[in-house]
Amino acid sequence: MTDSIARLRTAGVSVWLDDLSRERLTTGSLAALRDRGVSGVTTNPTIFAKAITDSDAYAGQIRDLKLRQAPADQALRELTASDVRQACDVLRPVYDATGGVDGRVSIEVDPRIAHDTGRTVAEARALWWLVDRPNLFVKIPAAKQGLPAITACLADGISINVTLIFSLARYGEVIEAFLAGLERARAAGRDLSGIASVASFFVSRVDTEVDRRLDKIGTPQAAALRGKAAIANARLAYQRYEQSVSTDRWKSLERAGARPQRPLWASTSVKDPAYDDTRYVTGLVASGVVNTMPEGTLNAVADHGEIPGDSIHGTYAPSQAVLDDLAALGIDYGDVVLTLEDQGVTAFDASWDHLGQRLATALGTQKE
Repeated sequence: MTDSIARLRTAGVSVWLDDLSRERLTTGSLAALRDRGVSGVTTNPTIFAKAITDSDAYAGQIRDLKLRQAPADQALRELTASDVRQACDVLRPVYDATGGVDGRVSIEVDPRIAHDTGRTVAEARALWWLVDRPNLFVKIPAAKQGLPAITACLADGISINVTLIFSLARYGEVIEAFLAGLERARAAGRDLSGIASVASFFVSRVDTEVDRRLDKIGTPQAAALRGKAAIANARLAYQRYEQSVSTDRWKSLERAGARPQRPLWASTSVKDPAYDDTRYVTGLVASGVVNTMPEGTLNAVADHGEIPGDSIHGTYAPSQAVLDDLAALGIDYGDVVLTLEDQGVTAFDASWDHLGQRLATALGTQKE
């Protein structure tokens, strides 16, 4: 694994783990991955739901929460914050060695409030205070109502991972929210060098949805476009990123100490077994990006991933051609990305609800 990660890092890609559990912390698994070059961790409600419900490692803390008569929502926040705080400590040496660029760990606001700007801001502040580590990222979904929350949190000096981005238009709005937040922070006299952000652009799910629609069309032209949409979409997002950091507006913030909002490739595990299992890593290599992977994808990259020096620059025209060809076949890009955004928020809502119900039962706050 070390050689593959080293090649990615040489190309300017930060490699993060898309997983966290108490076992990873207590067994030293996360520390071992850190020592092999993994430089960050992302989490989401589905990851925590699996970690907590599939393990006895949380039994002691849940017992204490029950004795304290903690409600399920509070217990859920404390359980997840505890893991993230410990992970921040494990990765603190990376944070220090990279001047705060890497060594980051993400925790997500309750996705059920993604469409309530005020509650999202309040929850983000609470998580920032609760975890109390400088290398934390608070994750906020890029739903329309979440954009003002992203700006407000950055203005407060809270480092933000903007998640569930699927569309180029929404990504443009995320960039605007980021810049506006930094401008407000600068106006308030905050140290911009201490505020960080990544924009999590989801990849494989785009192919899943587009391929489903192509299969319904069933023509040779449709078949020829299978598996091309996701990487094309992400490559065009990187073009948007490059455009954003070339503006006078950004350069003014940069002179004040601001760090760029790096693109982060999320959902990088392959859903279709017909595709190469490293494609969403090897096809999206460029300087200044983060690729967060489940351990299975990390292992696949280590075993047989061929890491190029750059697989994004020089691809913008053919990437746009892919989207144009899809449109010519009647694939509505706007409908695809809206569907994916709605599905993403709904899936995380369901994971959070399921975990909350399980905790409520364990805490004795509802009947079995």
